[in-house]
Amino acid sequence: MTKKILIGGDWRTASESIEIRNPFSNATISEVFSANEAENEEAIVYAEKASKEMRKLSRFEIAKGLRKIADGIEKRQNEFAEMIAREAAKPIKTAFGEVLRGIATFNWAAGEAERFVGEVIPIDTIATGKGKTGYTKRIPRGVIYGITPFNFPLNLVGHKVAPALASGNSIIIKPSQRTPLTALLLGEVFLESGLPASALQIVPMDTKYIESVYSDERVKMISFTGSAEIGWQIKSKANKKMVTLELGGNAPVIVDETADFEHSLKQTTMGAFSYAGQVCISIQRVLVHEKISDKWTEKFVENAQNLKKGNPFDETTELSAMIDENAAKKAQSWIEEAVQNDAKILCGNKRAGAMLDATILTNTNPEMRVVSEEIFAPVAVIEKFTEFEEAVEIANRTKYGLQAGVFTNDLKNMQFASENLEYGGVIINDVPTFRVDNMPYGGVKDSGFGREGVRFAMEEMSEIRLVVINS
Repeated sequence: MTKKILIGGDWRTASESIEIRNPFSNATISEVFSANEAENEEAIVYAEKASKEMRKLSRFEIAKGLRKIADGIEKRQNEFAEMIAREAAKPIKTAFGEVLRGIATFNWAAGEAERFVGEVIPIDTIATGKGKTGYTKRIPRGVIYGITPFNFPLNLVGHKVAPALASGNSIIIKPSQRTPLTALLLGEVFLESGLPASALQIVPMDTKYIESVYSDERVKMISFTGSAEIGWQIKSKANKKMVTLELGGNAPVIVDETADFEHSLKQTTMGAFSYAGQVCISIQRVLVHEKISDKWTEKFVENAQNLKKGNPFDETTELSAMIDENAAKKAQSWIEEAVQNDAKILCGNKRAGAMLDATILTNTNPEMRVVSEEIFAPVAVIEKFTEFEEAVEIANRTKYGLQAGVFTNDLKNMQFASENLEYGGVIINDVPTFRVDNMPYGGVKDSGFGREGVRFAMEEMSEIRLVVINS
C-alpha cells in the first residue's frame, strides 16, 4: 500500500509516487505518494490559513502542543529508530541517538515558546525620549517552507518544525525523496498535538515542482538544509524572501602535541566515520602535530580498519551503507582521482554496492576534491603540521566554514583557535561533529546563511516590531 502524504490535516493520495528502498539491502520498503505543483499550491493555501490560527494561540497552548509532540515521539521511539535505520541505513544505535535528540528538540522548543519575547528599549536616553517607553515584540513571519535532507530524517525535520511552531508560524516540510517515511511518521504524532491541523504539512515532492515557491509571496521564509550548490541557487531565486541555509562543509580537526592522545583518537574516529561520514560536520581533514603524527596516524588507521561493518539493524554495527550506490561510487572516484595525483591510501577504498570501507588518505594537496570539496562519505585525509598557527591557516584554506575541532591542552592555542578559525563553531577538545540541539548552529562562507538551534532559529523565523508608548 502506498503511503499517503499530509496536506490540510488529512492523509492524502497524490498524482505521483516514489519508491523508497533500503540502502543496505536495496529492498523496496514502501511506495510514497509524491505531490505535484497543484497539490503543493493546496498545501500553501492551508498553511496560510493555519498561520493566522497559530498567531491567536497563547504561549501556553503552543508549548503544550510541542510537549505532546515530544511525548509522542518518545512513546514511539522504537518505531522512529527502526524507520530511520530502514530508510537511511543509519546504524540502529545511532538512529536511537537521533530520536533522543528529536525529543529534546521539541522539548526545548516548548520551553522557548513560553519565554520568547522581545526586549525593553531605553528611549529616554535623549531629551526627546522623556516620558516614552519602548519595547520590541517578536512577530511570526507566517508560512515557512522547510526543505530537509536524507541524513537526519527526524531531527533535521525537527529543526525546521519545532522552532517554526514555537514562534507561532505554520510550516510545510518537503522531506528528502530518499527518506520521507520518518517525516510522515512525525506528521502522525503532530496530528495528536492539539495544534491547528494544517500548521504542519508533510509534502514529499520532486524538486521540479518547487520553483513557484521561491516567488510565492504567501511563503514568507524558506529554511533549507542540504548542499551548498542547491542552497545558494535557492537564495538567488528567492529574491526578497527570508532564507536560511544550513549547508555543507569539509570539517577539519587539529590535534596538537599537548592533546589527550587516546581521547582525540577515539573522538576523531567517531567524527570521521559515524553514519558513513554523511554528516555536514563530519571530519574530512585531520591535522596532527609532527611530534605525535606517526603514532597517532598508525592508531587512527587501526581504528578505522576495526570498525564493525554490516546491517544497520545489528546493534554492534558502526559502519553501514551509504545512502545509495551512486553516492559510494562518486566518493570512490574522488579517492581514485587523488591517488592518480600522488595521494596515498592508508586504508579503505573497498566498495561493495553502497558499502564503502572507512578510507584514510595522506600526501594530499589543496586542489584535490577530497580536500577542497565536501565528500559526504567515510573518507578522511590526514596530514602533519609543525606550528599551530600553520595548522589553523591550513584549516581555513577552504570555501567552507561550518564547524572545526581542536584538541589541545595549551590555553594559548585554544585562544588562538577560537579567534582565528573561520568557522561558525569552534569545538575545543572535541570533534566538529559535536552538536547539542539548542546551541547556535550554522556556517560562514559557503557553509550557510543564518543559524539553527531552537531559539536562534525562532529569531530567524520571526520579525522584530518596535513599540513606543508616549505616556
